[in-house]
Amino acid sequence: MKKDNPLRQTLTLVKKDLTLELRQQYAFYGVLLYIVATVFVINLMMGRPDDKVWNALFWVIQLFVAVNAVAKSFMQENRGRLLYFYSIVNSRVFIAAKLIYNTILMALMSIIALICAVAFLGNPILHPAYFIGMVLLGGTSLSLLFTMLAAIAAQANHNAALMAVMGFPLIMPVLMLLANISLSAFVTVYQPELPRMFLLLGGMDILVIALTMILFPFLWKD
Repeated sequence: MKKDNPLRQTLTLVKKDLTLELRQQYAFYGVLLYIVATVFVINLMMGRPDDKVWNALFWVIQLFVAVNAVAKSFMQENRGRLLYFYSIVNSRVFIAAKLIYNTILMALMSIIALICAVAFLGNPILHPAYFIGMVLLGGTSLSLLFTMLAAIAAQANHNAALMAVMGFPLIMPVLMLLANISLSAFVTVYQPELPRMFLLLGGMDILVIALTMILFPFLWKD
């Protein structure tokens, strides 16, 4: 793999992760069970909630989907395998592949969560195309953030508590932005603050990617 260019190395690692996921499928079915069970229980307890509650519940579900689907990406890599990758690829190539793979996985899980939410909790969405775009964008933001946190936790002997402590203050602004931006899918009135919120969310995603690319090589050496 050393002779390949970085782009080809990255795509090869993404393909490797996708192949492992298709072979094992434990995480996929586990998250799928969590989504269906959670939405079904909410339906039994609340019926069909109003727009704001529906939106809030959906993003809370998305948060736990990200924790279960994305955060385990480094937990499944044992130390021997990491040493092997350390010897054949650059650290930034490795983390870029993880970011891409987790984004793909989270996009799939987000669409499944949306389908389940609409099926069990009703469909109060007035602008479905806009909300689907927000679901994909929000899934990307959550996957990027939790990939960075999982990488840090993995280098601290897979300390899940560390990821939870670091993740709480980082995830709250992202969730608040996603919930506020996605509210436009439930109303017909234009929100004047919408462009600024999109810029904030995009800026946070770029910042997370930049920090991951800068910090991970130092973690990789340890």
